[in-house]
Order: sequence, then structure tokens, then C-alpha cells
Amino acid sequence: MPRLKLNPLPAYPFSCELVVRTTDLNYGGHLGNDRLLSLVHEARVAFLAAHGLSELEFGGVSLILGDAAVIYQAEAYAGNRLVFEVAAGEPSRTGFRIFYRVRRADDGQAIALVENGMACFDYGARKIAALPASVKNSTFFGEPEA
Repeated sequence: MPRLKLNPLPAYPFSCELVVRTTDLNYGGHLGNDRLLSLVHEARVAFLAAHGLSELEFGGVSLILGDAAVIYQAEAYAGNRLVFEVAAGEPSRTGFRIFYRVRRADDGQAIALVENGMACFDYGARKIAALPASVKNSTFFGEPEA
């Protein structure tokens, strides 16, 4: 069976810590795949907030999740503090990707690599919208081009 491949970025400009809760565990006793995506969502909200943005107010449009890719690398357990390193990239006409590297804070163990495809969305019109120039020309994707 072919496996999906994701590669870590050389650098992630944002990070936050989240703790695995007992309610995040599955029947195997480790962090459930659905709960990892919930924690990734929390990290995305924190990353956007660090840029003065949100999923509902993203430079005049909103955001909607288009896809999620996950590579699991190790288990995480209740009480583990996880570091979510986050970066945005690959801007397009109507969206971009967010890249995450998740590792255990105590020992640095890699837990997962995750990518999300985000689309700009107009919830009033229920359609995809253009990536706002104010975001594209900001430091959201790193230093703006000269």
C-alpha cells in the first residue's frame, strides 16, 4: 500500500503547547486520530490569532477547511504536553496550506506531521472567495515580497 509522504519544513515561525486530555484517548489508550485533528484546529486558531486573524475574519473573508493530511509518527498519552509548530505557505488565488509539526514537549519525540488546505470562503454567498491582498501582502506567509 503506498503511503502518504509529508516532509517537515526547515522552520516554523509559531508554536503553542496543548495537553492531551483523558477524553482525547481512544480505545487503544493513546491520542485518537479524530482528537489529534481537534488539537490541530486549536493550534490553527492560536496561529491565526497571533496574526490578528480568525477563521471567520480573515482579511474580509472567512476560512473553510478543504483537506487534511496526517502522518502519524508516535503515540501520545493523557497528560503529554504537545508542541504544535505552525507555518502558512503555498498561497494561491483562493487559499493556502498550513503546515504543522507535532512533538512531545518533554522529550521532543515526533508525534505527527499535518497539513491543512484552507480555502477562503464567503459564508453569506456560500462560495469560495479570493485570498485577500491584505493577508497576501502581510507577514502571514513570512516576509512579503518586495
